Amino acid sequence: MKREKSIELLNLAVNEELSAVHQYMYFHFRCEDQGYELLSQMFKRIAIHEMIHVEKLAERILFLKGDIDMVPSEKVAKLVDPKDMLEKAYRQETDSINKYNAWASECSAELDAASKILFQGLVIEEEIHQDQFETELDNLKKFGDKYLALQSVERSKIIAKSPGHSD
Repeated sequence: MKREKSIELLNLAVNEELSAVHQYMYFHFRCEDQGYELLSQMFKRIAIHEMIHVEKLAERILFLKGDIDMVPSEKVAKLVDPKDMLEKAYRQETDSINKYNAWASECSAELDAASKILFQGLVIEEEIHQDQFETELDNLKKFGDKYLALQSVERSKIIAKSPGHSD
């Protein structure tokens, strides 16, 4: 096994995952600020999953006696429209799925079955994220602004019931 190639690919994945964490947390903050509670919480939950991916990748890199490159692969896109956010997230997941599939094959060619399996597991999880983003895009297409308005109403109900709210 050529550890150097696996370490390189694993670090590229760390960079991808860090970008996803930063991007999805940005989307979480923006959606929360706009009152889109359900989208906000979805972006936050997926960002946390991406952090777990970074941890898995880092553990493998250290096992292979490499060093972890903690640099995001791209800057955060400053998007405020939920549809644009979801489209960006969908593309980001699609890109990761394609890369991780290719990198699993490369690790296999380098006789690193453990890294191959790690990449294959990440593909499965990224496909779940991709499906969630696609579902939200479908909801926006089907229901339009009504879908977002319902989320804002739901948030208002939560705030109205919270302690310290005067009646």
